Amino acid sequence: MGTLVGKSLVYSWLTAISILLAIVGWGRAAAEREVTSFAEIDVQRINVREPDGTLRMTISNSATAPGLIFKGTEHAFPNRQAAGILFFDDEGTENGGLLFGGAKKGQNVSSGGHLSFDQYEQDQVISLDQTEDHGRRHAGLTFFDRPSTPIPLDLIDRINTQEGSDEFETLSKAGGFGYPRLFIGKNEERESTVILRDAKGLARLKLTVTPAGVASIEFMDESGRIVRRIAEK
Repeated sequence: MGTLVGKSLVYSWLTAISILLAIVGWGRAAAEREVTSFAEIDVQRINVREPDGTLRMTISNSATAPGLIFKGTEHAFPNRQAAGILFFDDEGTENGGLLFGGAKKGQNVSSGGHLSFDQYEQDQVISLDQTEDHGRRHAGLTFFDRPSTPIPLDLIDRINTQEGSDEFETLSKAGGFGYPRLFIGKNEERESTVILRDAKGLARLKLTVTPAGVASIEFMDESGRIVRRIAEK
């Protein structure tokens, strides 16, 4: 019993010493960090990096928004033309973002907001979006299936060429970028809706409530034909 008590005391002392050393080490590291305070700062882009230089976050306007950054290497991505925040994983690869934009041109108002979470080395698997254009509004949460293979960077690099555009469209139709599986939100007809899709991205079940309050459930086959409909009388 005495031996056990002795060992317990030793372990307790070692634990206490370890915690004390950790606190002292953290305090020294904090003291060595240079902190600069600003009342206000105007910038076009801010890059947040790890001590080894790995990019972890960017805050930018639309003009300086980065392209697709994969393991620290940037690839042109002309579809991104909005201000916002992008997040990067431990390897310096984009894995989510928060983007906003909007303007009135003539009589048309366009607006959009986007929050996404990406699969590893792939595109978004969860996306919260709001869009408005020519009086048509759409807002909702979408879940996606993505391939287990990385995004084809060689195709992204060729996306500005006609060859790249055609190849992108062909690959997209073949499911090379995955498909949406679930949508929850409001569509452009102002209906509240839930749409469930199969692994090919085909809508198979739809729950809808119209602006007038009419509720329905629709079951579809692979061709999109409604095979059964349950609605209020």
